[in-house]
Amino acid sequence: MAAEKVCIIGAGSSGIAAAQVLKARGIAYDCFEKGSYIGGNWRYENDNGMSSAYRSLHINTSRRVMAFKTLPMPDHFPDYPDHFQMAEYFDEYADHFGLRETIRFRTEVVSVDPVDGEWEVTVEDADGKRETSRYRAVLVANGHHWDPRWPEPAFPGAEDFEGEQTHAHHYREPDVLPGKRVLVLGIGNSAVDIAVESSRIADKTFLATRRGAYVIPKYINGKPIDELSNPITSMLPLSVQRFFATRALGVASAADPSAYGLPKPDHKLFEAHPTVSSELLPRLGHGDIAPKPNIDRFPGGRTVRFADGTEEEIDLVVYCTGYKITFPFFEPEVFAAPDNRLPLYRRVAAPERPGLYFIGFIQPLGPIMPLAEAQCEWVADLLSGRASLPPAPAMKREIASEERKMRKRYIASKRHTVEVDFYPYLREIQRARKPAAQPA
Repeated sequence: MAAEKVCIIGAGSSGIAAAQVLKARGIAYDCFEKGSYIGGNWRYENDNGMSSAYRSLHINTSRRVMAFKTLPMPDHFPDYPDHFQMAEYFDEYADHFGLRETIRFRTEVVSVDPVDGEWEVTVEDADGKRETSRYRAVLVANGHHWDPRWPEPAFPGAEDFEGEQTHAHHYREPDVLPGKRVLVLGIGNSAVDIAVESSRIADKTFLATRRGAYVIPKYINGKPIDELSNPITSMLPLSVQRFFATRALGVASAADPSAYGLPKPDHKLFEAHPTVSSELLPRLGHGDIAPKPNIDRFPGGRTVRFADGTEEEIDLVVYCTGYKITFPFFEPEVFAAPDNRLPLYRRVAAPERPGLYFIGFIQPLGPIMPLAEAQCEWVADLLSGRASLPPAPAMKREIASEERKMRKRYIASKRHTVEVDFYPYLREIQRARKPAAQPA
């Protein structure tokens, strides 16, 4: 008998979006969550061990654009909610749509294998009991910010450094900062958040980075910056968008981060994922954060030598060096993402693995949740027969074309393998949902 159900892996923001859409479409599914709660990465100290949320974390996209289209965030939330409020929103979402009772908590997916045109999924509950079932499709929604990537290769002498070394994934509370000289490595959102927090608590804070980045404020003229974008302006040529954005950022004193001691960016705006912070530049300007070039080596003791030859005594190094995209439930020959490269059609479908879909494995210039919701709607179309995929060779050609565009658009980085622009990608998914738009 053919399998009738769909398997959803994970009950974070992407997993519950998938559950909501499938339930609304009448598509039977099982959703498995390793932890005890809804919310994934946004659930502080999630007992699934995969959350990277630190206590002071707030979202970097405003609530009105971040929310699912099917349920706005509460009006009493601030423009940029913290992770506790996000978890509250996800609980409300699950209860509003009756999803909680459809999720099997404390149940880990340990293996996913293609068998006879279907998918054989083995799960393990909290008592160690395993169970294997067949599904017609699998929606992978386990996230891509949980497996920390450390510097590759490690800096010379790192193994003998007498201070502490940790990754941003493991940073939780500022109680590790008082009385210490702290070095934060990186220029992404987590790096600047941690550096700003450290600058108020630690004895001294250094921010080291190997390349510059554009630092974008959360507000311009009193409005959340992401509310200034819209579908119409996103259709303008990138050079025109860059011109107006640079002018706006110039007014906000963020167009030239080198004025604050950071390296001058070696790329144009929108050629790398921007860093969002309204606090970093003032803290640099006040001298509360000392900028440094990349680490060169650890010459001994607690000393850190930088690329410019200067040295500092450091008690704690926090590596904000990103994440690896990994799938512990797949054998490498089934599916893998070497160097964070995901060979997926429209960032969702695996050409050589019919019935395998990935939700939320994107890094948008804008909010991720409405895009994950749109991905789920498309997958539901495919599962219900309202839409179809092109043949595998055509999908592979499209993937190769997209990768060429990515290499041309963005600076080389494992961070930019899943980058998308919000409105253009949303239009891409909407076009894919129209059968007439499908390639022959």
